Amino acid sequence: MPVNANRPDRWKADIAQSVDFYNDWFLRFAPQAFRETRIEATKRVLATFQQTRNLTDIAPGVLHANPTAVETLRMTTAPPIARDRLIGLAGVSPNLVRSIELRQRVPNRMNREQLRAELQRMSDVFQKLADVDILPWLASGNEPSEEEIYRAATIVADRLCGAVANPVIRNAQEQRQLAAIRAWLDAHGYRVIDPGSQFRLDAFPPGRYGFRVNVPVKHGAYHVNVPIDAVVMPKHAQPNELPLLVEAKSAGDFTNTNKRRKEEATKNAQLRSTYGNEVRYVLCLCGYFDTGYLGYEAAEGIDWVWEHRVEDLAELGL
Repeated sequence: MPVNANRPDRWKADIAQSVDFYNDWFLRFAPQAFRETRIEATKRVLATFQQTRNLTDIAPGVLHANPTAVETLRMTTAPPIARDRLIGLAGVSPNLVRSIELRQRVPNRMNREQLRAELQRMSDVFQKLADVDILPWLASGNEPSEEEIYRAATIVADRLCGAVANPVIRNAQEQRQLAAIRAWLDAHGYRVIDPGSQFRLDAFPPGRYGFRVNVPVKHGAYHVNVPIDAVVMPKHAQPNELPLLVEAKSAGDFTNTNKRRKEEATKNAQLRSTYGNEVRYVLCLCGYFDTGYLGYEAAEGIDWVWEHRVEDLAELGL
């Protein structure tokens, strides 16, 4: 029996409470997160300025020796450019840029001549698009003052903060939601499984739960693992009963939630295709999820609990 999917009469009230819950948390958490991120970002920018002689030397050898500088250099252009935009403008290998930014190193097996040529094209883009309004010494040819360097570094750091702080906030959101689920389960006599324990979905122990469990599902002719944030087997589970699968979802605005709703529908379809229609896949929601999102998920047979009323888990048989 659905808990919230079949209660459209209370959706709007729940949405309002969820938005208030999220905003209250964000106002308490985000300033500190952004402040800490801004301090670290400024340090990174100043390090890049030092490595590149205040951006007057971004030759291929410098980029090769200091791959962490590339992300910062993308923020020194007018306008700042995204990773994929750099790939397109410079006409370079996506693998090169992603290896530099995500693994902080150049690909080991890349041809040396090709590597130098592509690093040069990246350097050319940075030089051509350099934001001389915040880097005036690049236009004047004068030696920058300490004041100019620090001012430029803080501006570039602010540009970096959005890219760096947003994942920090998303991770904190997920940790908060899982902590709420865990607190409720622990208070109701459930015990977490040992990290690294392996259980088939149809053999999960009663009264136990686990976080970030990889669940195999059918994908064409193959099986692939899909991550599930929380897997909980009811204490009084019947023979052959499947555990409850919970996905934590948090959103800070209404814009992107409708883009993400298909992800949950796809995962639910894969789970049902593999384990049958008895599989129970629900969402734990917090933040900006409007009636359009909720109606779509309900139509897909997906139920949910709200973080501000996590005790609804009891109505799901836990």
